[in-house]
Amino acid sequence: MAGIDSVDWAGEVLLTTPRLVLRTFRLDDLPAYAALNADPEVTRYLGGPLSRTESDGIAAWAQQLCAAEGIGLLAVERRADGAFLGMCGLHHLQWYPDDIELGFRLAYEHWGHGYATEAASAWLAHGFAVLGLPRVISVTDVPNARSIAVSRRLGMTHDHEADLEDGDDSFRAVVHAITAEQWRARR
Repeated sequence: MAGIDSVDWAGEVLLTTPRLVLRTFRLDDLPAYAALNADPEVTRYLGGPLSRTESDGIAAWAQQLCAAEGIGLLAVERRADGAFLGMCGLHHLQWYPDDIELGFRLAYEHWGHGYATEAASAWLAHGFAVLGLPRVISVTDVPNARSIAVSRRLGMTHDHEADLEDGDDSFRAVVHAITAEQWRARR
């Protein structure tokens, strides 16, 4: 992963929704991002808590992916007060290199307000209408009912289940997918 010193932390606005600003990270986001990545409840189905260094590295990687491809797991900010809520976006997954995955991770205190669905919906629209993606997937640990519910609210349907390995850990995942045609039909 990239070092934080070699990254542009401008906080460039990419998308907006009625309640959210979806943008690249700013340096002042990193402490809050590290706190949510260290929260055992937030990371329960994501391999467990991360260190500050690991969290900063993910943010730096996301910034560089955005600069290179216009995608990335990027900052979510609440418009009303500028609060940093977490991250959402499109990215590549090691297990499915031919697909683009929609991912999101919000601080626990922001769960249950529809922010993940709102941010993810904006990223899907961007992926299909602007980037011309043919299909987007979501990969979720089978017991993660909240994230599966977001995928379903977005119109994604069950594609398959798989046993995946992440380093020394393995987990059972459910993959949901939506094609550009399915997304357009829902609009």
